[in-house]
Amino acid sequence: MSTVVSGSVTAFFLFDVAEAIDLERAQAAVGSGVATRLSPKPTTPSYVQYRQPPLAIEGRLLAMPEVEGFTVRLKAFDYGVVSVALTRALSGSWSEWLEYGLTYHERPALAQNAERFARQFVERIAGAMVRPRSDFLSEDYLAFAVTGVSDTQTADSMLATHGATIAQLLRAERGILSAEERDEVLRHHISYLADDVVIPTWSSAFIRDTDAGAMAALEILEFANSQLLEFRYYDRLLDAELEQIYPQLQRVRWFDTWLSRRYTRAARRVHSLYIDINELTDKAESALPIVGDIYTARLFGLAAARLGLTQWKASVRDKLTTLDGIYRFSVEHTAMARGEFLELIVVLILLLELVLLLGGVAR
Repeated sequence: MSTVVSGSVTAFFLFDVAEAIDLERAQAAVGSGVATRLSPKPTTPSYVQYRQPPLAIEGRLLAMPEVEGFTVRLKAFDYGVVSVALTRALSGSWSEWLEYGLTYHERPALAQNAERFARQFVERIAGAMVRPRSDFLSEDYLAFAVTGVSDTQTADSMLATHGATIAQLLRAERGILSAEERDEVLRHHISYLADDVVIPTWSSAFIRDTDAGAMAALEILEFANSQLLEFRYYDRLLDAELEQIYPQLQRVRWFDTWLSRRYTRAARRVHSLYIDINELTDKAESALPIVGDIYTARLFGLAAARLGLTQWKASVRDKLTTLDGIYRFSVEHTAMARGEFLELIVVLILLLELVLLLGGVAR
């Protein structure tokens, strides 16, 4: 008799829609929705919660019907991200789960519908958004949550028995993976109890847990992806700004040099951008303080590492350091240019006095 596996698949589609969202005004605009509270493992301290709880809304309350059997849920984060979660129940054998998973990995219609729902939602809350974007930067993630298995197994025995199928599911490969690749996928996992496990990769994750435990893991994975999306946006913004600033500093015009206008403009622009992005990144990073919960911190750290979030953060910090260096360079050159200009004025005054003096003597 084959093992029956039950649970769900959730496709997350996240969109950077604005610099910030006023969640109270957004809730008033849609007339529904609840502030989400994190519900991780039972031992988690009560203070491990969002600083500004995101707003979660069921799609049916906004006249958003099911899509190919997937229910719709939207979540708005105060730092300008809207997440569309499409969830569908699954039940079948391990081989059927693999076939389902490969199908959902390869279904672009889900992404198209998710963006349509996001834009409909954005239109409803337009008055609650600060500096809305016209083009949405997006991120997607697929999570398979197993909450019931007919043959009771520990997480270790399940991975030993079905690890090859799980790895193939997460890699979205129809062909059987090599032992090396299978082990590479499975070695990055985390467990709290003997019968639960989370295996995140850069594009998908496998969860084996209770209903409550799976929901908690899904929320951490969704939050990690929202962070990834934000830092991708900041990195792209910094690239664009640096591309504009470098030519401005390299353009040499004699009156800009003497009056220090070129460096003054660059200094103001760079300093403003540096402050703005530092403020935004600090806000995003401090959205969920999890220092006091070892398991949640480990899960978030593992998910962040697999997503490449650490590298994106490092890239943003490096570019902010470059901006700070440009600012200091611009300030120093502004001071030097002004000093040279003042010296020139002094010389001209002295020459004028000398001319006047010599003219008086001649008369």
